[in-house]
Amino acid sequence: MIKNFKPIFFMVFLSLTLQGCVVASAVDLAASTVLTAGKIAVKGTGTLIEAVIPDGDDDDDKKKKKAKQSDE
Repeated sequence: MIKNFKPIFFMVFLSLTLQGCVVASAVDLAASTVLTAGKIAVKGTGTLIEAVIPDGDDDDDKKKKKAKQSDE
């Protein structure tokens, strides 16, 4: 009777311990998906803003050049 119980006990024990790995993998997958979607949204918004205001950064560059020239 005990010989028949050991493999069953081992299989139950193994299945219970591996469930934690499955849950951790599912949580990791969900978090990665959310982070990737957030990165894509931010990049898309930045690209859209640059398309609407193409010379937005040029004003800052001009100020930096003037400051650099006045320092020399």
